[in-house]
Amino acid sequence: MKNNHTGPAIPKRAVSILVACAALLIFKGCGIYNFTGGDVGSAQTFQVNTFRNEAPLVEPGLDRDFTLALQDLIMNQTSLDLVPSGGDLLYEGEITEYRVAPMTATAQQTAAQNRLTIGVRVRFTNNTKEDADFERTFSFYYDFPANSQLNSVKSAAHEEIFERITQDIFNASLADW
Repeated sequence: MKNNHTGPAIPKRAVSILVACAALLIFKGCGIYNFTGGDVGSAQTFQVNTFRNEAPLVEPGLDRDFTLALQDLIMNQTSLDLVPSGGDLLYEGEITEYRVAPMTATAQQTAAQNRLTIGVRVRFTNNTKEDADFERTFSFYYDFPANSQLNSVKSAAHEEIFERITQDIFNASLADW
């Protein structure tokens, strides 16, 4: 009978402990950062007050939908807990622009494409790090064919615009971009 064993036997328990220690050291290096790149510092909670719709053209439910989109993004990209008041991080502001305008013209001088633009003024307060506070306006747009009614593209338009604006707010407040 031939023995294929070439070295001392390492108990399975020792291997498990070594793997666990290596994983701990790797993840410890991640520190306060999460996998999305957001730096929450010592903050543990966040609060998003309803963004009032103060745009000249008022779209019903826009304030609620935008507020929920921002809450969802922060909850999905951080380990912070959403609280109704007293959050370490506070997001508040107003929807200041909701506008549809023609963008390109045809040879017959009619609109070939329209653009929906949404603008949001944001006040961000970091109660754990004062120099991180800011007040800024974020906006984005959605282009759609002029022969389409806004109601037929509104859902897709809002989703795309909210995705971009909320990510820009997240980057400005937690990713230092």
